[in-house]
Amino acid sequence: MWSRLEEKISKFGYRPYTGSVLHELEEEEEKIEILRGHSEKLAISFILLKMSKGATLRVDCHNAAKLISKVVERERVVRDNKLFHNFKHGLCSCGDYW
Repeated sequence: MWSRLEEKISKFGYRPYTGSVLHELEEEEEKIEILRGHSEKLAISFILLKMSKGATLRVDCHNAAKLISKVVERERVVRDNKLFHNFKHGLCSCGDYW
């Protein structure tokens, strides 16, 4: 599903932003391949496969990440395109800014 979506949105100018890939890779294609496995892209693809046409898509990784940090009792640091988010004890360092 993601491959089909990526092909369609590429016609409208979509290009993966590889600047956010934290892995030290030299090949641009390797970075693009990593971005194809991004959890939100996969979640959206799965939802599109399962939901009826016209239904609203909601993907909320931020709230889930906070609760996961609490139940697994582990700290988790995630970087988005603007901030680092430090999830710990069910809270986020951004103070739910986004």
